[in-house]
Amino acid sequence: MSKSVPRTPTLEDVARVAGVSRATVSRVINGIRNVDLEIQETVRKAIQSTGYIPNQAARSLVTRRAGTIALVMSGAGVAGEQFAKEAFADPFFGRVAGGVVAFLRTQGVHPVLMLAETRKARGDVLDFLRRGNADGALMVSTHPEDPLPGMLLEHNLPVVLFARPARPTPISYVDLHHDAGGVLAAEHLVARGCQKIATICGPLDVPAAQDRLTGFRETLTAHGHTYIPIAEGDFTQQSGEAAMSRLLADHPDLDGVFAANDLMAHGAVLVLQKANRRVPDDVAVVGFDDSPPALASRPRLTTVRQPVEDMAAEMARLLLARIEDPDQPPRSVIFDPTLILRESA
Repeated sequence: MSKSVPRTPTLEDVARVAGVSRATVSRVINGIRNVDLEIQETVRKAIQSTGYIPNQAARSLVTRRAGTIALVMSGAGVAGEQFAKEAFADPFFGRVAGGVVAFLRTQGVHPVLMLAETRKARGDVLDFLRRGNADGALMVSTHPEDPLPGMLLEHNLPVVLFARPARPTPISYVDLHHDAGGVLAAEHLVARGCQKIATICGPLDVPAAQDRLTGFRETLTAHGHTYIPIAEGDFTQQSGEAAMSRLLADHPDLDGVFAANDLMAHGAVLVLQKANRRVPDDVAVVGFDDSPPALASRPRLTTVRQPVEDMAAEMARLLLARIEDPDQPPRSVIFDPTLILRESA
């Protein structure tokens, strides 16, 4: 005797358990607002108890939403497979993606990862959104002059950025008080008694790098440090190594270094160790981000923590609110940094 296949729960099953009409269940599932809150809760419990799974395709016909958002890694200067390789290897982008996915799963929304490093790729993202394949975009850009945010705004497509745009733009974004992070790093090195302090800054056309440097320099100036040697990097470990080598050659007596991200700080530690400079005994090193390289470094990095996962979740929250109410004005949410003490400083 063959076993019977369990019947798939239907909308009618949910209506019967909830004690309401099929139309009421449909309105709750499709997010239509004219349903009493108590009835909405009753229907949701009925959906859970019956195991009913709404048909996304049918729901999309009613709501005109895809139930999907595009998570876009955008930039310029590196194309094709190399850009993808660098994007996926970047611990920062991994943390952003993790924060976005963790939040969206609680909302029943699915992200689609897209890369936009060339003119054609940017056009593909624009077309994807204009066709309604996603309800909006979350953007992480690696280039201050990235044209994609403006392209999306021009077509009135919902978009939220990770980080303040380089130029004033009517667009929602999340960011960090980067200057306050620079202050934390400077105050810590001064408190340790460092006298010859230098910094490895990020690309100076990037607002976050500018702000971190400004907070750091102004704080040291307030403590009587009239000259702070600077070497510019590009947020990669290799650039941190090169910058640290330049600083050591020009200022062999330095005893404190602030690097504008953990990858560059890790590169700085490696160069100092090769030069037989003990960290932190001879040179204290402070990084920024509190990313995996901070823990991989030996010694582990003291660093300014950027709560990337929380920022990414807020970015997704802002986008869903914008999708729900297209007329709301752009918003910014700015997070505070914290200093994480470990062995490097």
